[in-house]
Formats: sequence, C-alpha cells, structure tokens
Amino acid sequence: MAHEFDGKQYEKASSHQHEWGRKLIAGLGLKGNERVLDLGCGNGGLTAIISELLPEGDVLGIDASQGMIDAALPKSRNNLRFELQDINGIGFEDAFDVIFSNAALHWIKDHAGLLRNVRRALRPNGRVRFNFAGQGNCSAFFGVIQEAMAMERYKPYFFSFEWPWYMPSVEEYTRLAVSSGLQNLKVLGENADRYFPDRETMIRWIDQPSIVPLLPYLPEEKRPEFRDAVVQRMIGETLQPDGRCFETFRRINLSATK
Repeated sequence: MAHEFDGKQYEKASSHQHEWGRKLIAGLGLKGNERVLDLGCGNGGLTAIISELLPEGDVLGIDASQGMIDAALPKSRNNLRFELQDINGIGFEDAFDVIFSNAALHWIKDHAGLLRNVRRALRPNGRVRFNFAGQGNCSAFFGVIQEAMAMERYKPYFFSFEWPWYMPSVEEYTRLAVSSGLQNLKVLGENADRYFPDRETMIRWIDQPSIVPLLPYLPEEKRPEFRDAVVQRMIGETLQPDGRCFETFRRINLSATK
C-alpha cells in the first residue's frame, strides 16, 4: 500500500535523510553523462543535486506519494524529471546507468521483486547504490507505537494493521541480493544513531513521515489524540538532560553492478 505524505512538511523534517543522501551521492563518482533513476525521490531535493552532476546526462525521480511529487515538481529542469510511480511496479528495461535510493526502500516489502526489477532496469555494467533502514532502526519509536496501538481505546482500530516497514539484517539482505543476480555485491550495516537537537525537531520527524501509516486506521476525530499520545511518550523515552532527543538509526548500504 502506498502512503500519502506531505512533501512540504517532509522537507522541513528530513535533515538527517538529506545528510545521508548527500554522502551517498558524493560516493557515486558520476562522470556527468549517465542516466540515473532515483527510487523514492521524496521532495526531490537529492534528485536535484544529482542533476547538477549530470551536464550531459539526466535523472528521473519517482515516488508513489502525490504530496511528495507535488513538492518535487517545481525543481524540474531539462535533465531532471519527476513522475508519480509505485516502486513496486517499475517496468524499465536496460534504461539506466545508475539506480539510486536514499532512505526510502524500507517502505517496500518485496525486495526480492524490487531487486529483480532493478537488475532488469539497468544497462550492462550499470550500478546500484541504496541506503535504507535496517534491523534495529527507530527502536524507541517502534516501541512507543506498538504500546499505543495496544491501548484498549485504540486496539480495535488496528485489528487489520499491516506493519508497513521492511528493515532486514545485513545477513538477510545479503542473501536476497545474491539471489537477485546482481554482481560485485557489497551489503554493509551502518550505525547512524543520532540526537535530534530538540524535541520540536523530533516531533516534525514523527509527523512526517513516521506516524503517517498509522493514522488512516483511526477515525479522524481520534487521530489528534493518538498522535499526541505518541509524541508525549516519545519525549519521555528519548529526551536527554541537555534537551536533545536520542533515537537509533541503523542502515543497510547496498552497492552492486549488473
């Protein structure tokens, strides 16, 4: 199921995702003439940075959220395009030199299918570079929302709730990547734990994108109180004596070629 995000609010709440993405882009070693696909481009900020490195190439950013694409479209230029498209359904063939994704693919449940589609979409000797959430990610937030969903006043609404994230171990993802047929595989874990500078910054991150998949299960009149309960519990769990808020961020990094 695709989730609908507020791209403008995400832009204000995604400083750490942007930080990881800039690091990933710096390691791509682009020559400037490649055709690049950005999976889960979000508000397009990183896609725009990639386009600046491609004076003779181009980049396509895709995302399943209309709100994200609406925030990305004003950044479009001659070598930079955005499309509303579900990553699960990509059907490209021999189309890209580089397929890139930052802080998005933990929203995709079927990575076996994803990796097959990615391999098909690459040109010969094309490259893949992903960074997404892995095992141990957001331990405070996940503990808090599981407690909240189990409360008597909310529990009935989450009877059919399906966990929306896929966050594997390095070992599990290595097995998947090997079976995809991609070559020159490197699957590495990364501890990217961080301190939000203050509670307000953490709350923005909770609102966009973290709590988004849960709210549609609740009646509209109950969503604010549920959100406030999660926020207050998160502050209690993560607030440090110096006013910062700590959360675990664990990443999977994949690099490979066709």
